Amino acid sequence: MIKVSVMYANAPGARFDHAYYRDKHMPLLKQRMGDACLYYTVDKGLAGGKPGDPPTYIAMCHIFCESVEAFQSAFGPHAKEILGDIPNYTDQPPLLQFSEVVVERSG
Repeated sequence: MIKVSVMYANAPGARFDHAYYRDKHMPLLKQRMGDACLYYTVDKGLAGGKPGDPPTYIAMCHIFCESVEAFQSAFGPHAKEILGDIPNYTDQPPLLQFSEVVVERSG
C-alpha cells in the first residue's frame, strides 16, 4: 500500500478554506478516483514542534492506494479538474510525497 501526502505550507498570510477542502475538494477527488482511492484522511495544522510555534503545514491530506501506478492511472484522467479546483480553497501550491505504508495501524 502507498500513501500520497499532499501538504500545504503555512506561509504568512496563506489562505486556506478548510471547510471547502473537507466537504467539496476531497469528496471530488474520491469520486473521480473511485476504488483506486482506498480511503483518505485530512489534517488541519495546529502547532509546530515547539510550544507557541505555528504549524509547518496549514493542511494536509493523505490518499491511500494499492500502488503508485493505481494512483496515477486513476488520478491522471482527472488531474486537470482536480488541480483546477485548488484556487477554490487555497493560494498555496501543494507539495506531494509518495510513501510506502510500512505500518498502517499499531497497537
